[in-house]
Amino acid sequence: MDSGKQYKLLGADGKIYLSSEKGTLGGNKKLKIYGRLDCPSANRWVKNGTYQKVRVFFKDEATAIAAGYRPCGVCMREKYKRWKAAVEAGETWNG
Repeated sequence: MDSGKQYKLLGADGKIYLSSEKGTLGGNKKLKIYGRLDCPSANRWVKNGTYQKVRVFFKDEATAIAAGYRPCGVCMREKYKRWKAAVEAGETWNG
């Protein structure tokens, strides 16, 4: 049964689009960070009420990366380390 619910997701082009499927990752559009939906750091900010204005959602990791976002240093620690090493080496990081 289709409830007709639509979710706002950020696309690879950085534009919001509507989807019938929920996003699998959340992000901060101001800091250009993406992470898991259960990220303790993001959820602290959500509870404070200060995060909703900058919160975005992505279909998947490839979309977040294509939109220019980097992995969260809290909930995606290993990917963050690989991203940081690539940036410091002057390399392009593709996840």
